[in-house]
Amino acid sequence: MADFLVPVSQTYKRGNGPDEFVSLPKAAEPVRVSQPDFVGTSPEEALESLKNEPSHDTLSAVLRYLHNGSKDKHGFDIRSPGPLKAQIIHVLVTEIVPNYWTTVQESPDRQDHDTLLACLRSLPGINAVLTYIRSLIKAAASQQQDLKGSHIIFNLTYTLSLLASILDGDDDGEVMRIWDSITSTNDTARIRPLRQEFLSLWTSGKIVSLSAEAEDMCRRAGQHPDAIWIADNKQYLNWLARNQVEWAKSQLRNEDLKVCAELGARALRLGHAEILVQELLYKLLLQSSHEEVFSRLLDKYPSPEQRKILIIILKLLSNLHLNSIKDSESNEDYPAIRASVGVLQRIVATNDAQKNNLVTWLTSASGAGVGESNSIRRAAVAALANHKESITATLERSLSLFSDKLYINHTPILQQEAHAQVLLLAAGYVHRTAPMKLTILLRSSVYLNAISNRLSVSQSRARFLGMVVGETLSGLVHVKDSKLDFKMEEMATDEAQWYKSLVHLSDKPGPLDLLKSSLPLAQAKAPSKPARPAKKQRPSPPPRNKAPMKTGFIIEEVEDDEDQEDPDLVPYAKPDSDAEDSDDDPTLINRNKPKSPVYIRDLIEYLRDTENYDKQKIALTTAPVLIRRKANYGTEVLSHAIDLASLLVGLQDKFDLEDFHNLRLQSMVAVVVAQPQKMAPWFAKTFFDGDYSLSQRASVLIVLGLSGREIAGFDVSEYTEAAHFPSKSLPAKVEKYYIQPPPTVDSLRPGANLKALPPNALDTLAQSLSQTFLAPMAAEAADAATGPDALKLSSFTSRLQQSQAQSSSTSGSKSKSKSKSKPRGIRSIPNTTAALIATYFFFPLSSRFQAALRSSATTKILFQPYLLSLYLKTLGLLIHAAGPSTLALPQMTAELWDLVLSVRGRCLGSNTNTHTITDISVNVNAREGIRGEGEGGDMAVTHAVLLALAALLDVNEGDVRGLCERQGRHVVETSEWVGAVFHNTRGGDRAGEENDVKMLAAGILIRLKEAVDKYQAVLMGDLIGFT
Repeated sequence: MADFLVPVSQTYKRGNGPDEFVSLPKAAEPVRVSQPDFVGTSPEEALESLKNEPSHDTLSAVLRYLHNGSKDKHGFDIRSPGPLKAQIIHVLVTEIVPNYWTTVQESPDRQDHDTLLACLRSLPGINAVLTYIRSLIKAAASQQQDLKGSHIIFNLTYTLSLLASILDGDDDGEVMRIWDSITSTNDTARIRPLRQEFLSLWTSGKIVSLSAEAEDMCRRAGQHPDAIWIADNKQYLNWLARNQVEWAKSQLRNEDLKVCAELGARALRLGHAEILVQELLYKLLLQSSHEEVFSRLLDKYPSPEQRKILIIILKLLSNLHLNSIKDSESNEDYPAIRASVGVLQRIVATNDAQKNNLVTWLTSASGAGVGESNSIRRAAVAALANHKESITATLERSLSLFSDKLYINHTPILQQEAHAQVLLLAAGYVHRTAPMKLTILLRSSVYLNAISNRLSVSQSRARFLGMVVGETLSGLVHVKDSKLDFKMEEMATDEAQWYKSLVHLSDKPGPLDLLKSSLPLAQAKAPSKPARPAKKQRPSPPPRNKAPMKTGFIIEEVEDDEDQEDPDLVPYAKPDSDAEDSDDDPTLINRNKPKSPVYIRDLIEYLRDTENYDKQKIALTTAPVLIRRKANYGTEVLSHAIDLASLLVGLQDKFDLEDFHNLRLQSMVAVVVAQPQKMAPWFAKTFFDGDYSLSQRASVLIVLGLSGREIAGFDVSEYTEAAHFPSKSLPAKVEKYYIQPPPTVDSLRPGANLKALPPNALDTLAQSLSQTFLAPMAAEAADAATGPDALKLSSFTSRLQQSQAQSSSTSGSKSKSKSKSKPRGIRSIPNTTAALIATYFFFPLSSRFQAALRSSATTKILFQPYLLSLYLKTLGLLIHAAGPSTLALPQMTAELWDLVLSVRGRCLGSNTNTHTITDISVNVNAREGIRGEGEGGDMAVTHAVLLALAALLDVNEGDVRGLCERQGRHVVETSEWVGAVFHNTRGGDRAGEENDVKMLAAGILIRLKEAVDKYQAVLMGDLIGFT
């Protein structure tokens, strides 16, 4: 068929368009969906536009439409709750923000950014963001593969940034504006549930918890290297406090003010309550234009929160302004005290509940600012001076508490001193306002019982306080001939005169300018670096006469003459090779290393630079020697001791430095040894009040224990010898003619072989103390096992020598009695070391324990088994370091014994039905619930309790009779409890730590049984009442 069609001719034409078979293929264009422009007629149109992946212009138009509704330009307000509004917010959070957040943030005018935040800055908007963060966290937790580069992590990062931007406004008024959007509906039925949701949003802690969890997840995935402020509880509370202050400053109605006060009251339970109260104090109360706002706001708080705010304000005033005033100087007129009086008077002026709270704080068994300076008690009493009923109630309650026998026998001495100061201060104001009231009070049985009960106790410090109060109050009321005078040497000391002068103080409220100018610690800037003293220019050496230059080469043969060399000339050793010099790349070698600090302020600067490895390493290695070297030269250590200790306690090992913990520990020990009177109480306060971790608190206890033993002379640090100045040493050639060579026996040289103590040095010291306690009993038991004493030659010889010594002593007693008078030129040296350890180490630690039990958060920390055992070991080592010659030993013994018996519920083998001493500490501990969490108890706490008892009995070994007279019930009760521990603890070769506990319990039980058997007559009165 194809043969019938024959082509006649062929013609080729050039086409105009490209050949579709020859041309290159084009990329496929996306299918364009016709999208209508957003007109803004209805919210449904806005929702539909947001769902259809809008362009940037469409998104801007939708956001402007939604934002105009919040400005009442049309009836749709996205900030109020509603089903359609919830859908729009959900689309904005889950679809728009993950896709457009980076574009919106980087826009030059940032108009879309601000409009988006304004649309979501509401109660439904923030809840939607939190719900989306929670869903992303769950999705990331359920994902098995690596999250690095996952879209979930990117969405989580964008949403966290969105939440931080929503809350972080320009004028700290976001909370107020969100509440205004809720109340703008004027619907009471809807406002009531929204109010609870509003308060729960800010004070439930879910913002911080979800943000912290999301931040940690992003950081582990390699995103969000910078910290987010909403994930930090302190920064969040600071933001919330600023918003509350700005809200209160606006002219609020009573209903709005109640919500503002309830927000602050709930926020106090989130922790770090001092941040909230500090903002109220400095931004409202100390501002003359907002004093009335503070009073109105404080009146709306519930009563428990009002009392909490008052206590925190007292603590802030003490820490920021008054603790720097020494007690010996606090009787002078200080502007800071008068300003504090003005602050407290403004709080209690029109609030009767706060007056009662202040009286309760001054007179409670654990109040009056134990361990703080007397200045805060002086300001608190002066604030009540104009209120006759309150100041009289303070005097009566203080005197009643001062006379209580249980209070005298079982309250720490620092607490009794604080109440004695309150008593004398209140008596002075009552005497000036109502002298007849004080006269009647001194004729009552309460005053007579207070003096008699104080004089009858065995503790010297308690008797001293009784005599001071008796003489001072009698001097105010009675005439010179009939006033009370004990004619004791203690009443003529400077301390007694200081106590007596308290009744003559009369403080008036002063201006608050001093407190305004002093910024709080959180806002204070680092002190400027003082100018370095000018270095002395060394005189330049005289120029040497240069020999004339010679031309040519001169060869001279020099012979070595070893006999002419000076034997004292020691050749220089070869320098140590630097590890960095071995690097192949010379550009990586750091030649600009910082020099070792020679001043304390330079050391502080190095420690603050936590990002510099070289400075941190040099500071830690030189700190122990530098602090000890500067301790007695100038006032560098005294002026910077607190700053230095604060840096060392909170220092972190960011660079994994070698021997970091030991160097940090030895540096803190050097600070305490250099300034024990100032720094030992500071470390004790830091242990209870500081915001530190368990390991940091444990290091504080170890520092107190080691420094106390070093001050007592039990230990010598290896840094002590290196800290001496070279100018104090003679040259080696001269020194050998004046100083004898050291003995060959190394054990006779204290500290010769000592090395730096490890972090668990207290455990080693506690072990050696227990061995010392058990060694005499073990030797006696071994001696008894070898046979009767009558068959031993050594025993017979020792008895013969003892009888001869007695006969010689009796024969020479007559001749010695004639010259019994004290030789001239010989004086007694007071044991200041023991008093130092008792006053500044032991009592601050033991006295703050009961005060800390009132705080539930502190109680949970203190009764961690490791920390509690370390605390008890520290007290045991301190009382052992003080020694038997300490005048305050009876008081130390009573406080430690009460404390030990109060925590025995945490020990193994404890019988909870054991009879307890009806003292204050045990009742407090039972109320706070510090008994053992189970029937088992903790082995470490048991060992620490027994160690403290062993140290207590070892120190009181020379006065067992006095111990039985003063602490009879403690002896009997402890004997019964230790016996129960001994029988309920298994022992044996494989028992391990339980074997040590059983041996220690056996040693204590033997000591107590010996005391009971020997002094049965003394204990008979206590044994009759003990059933």
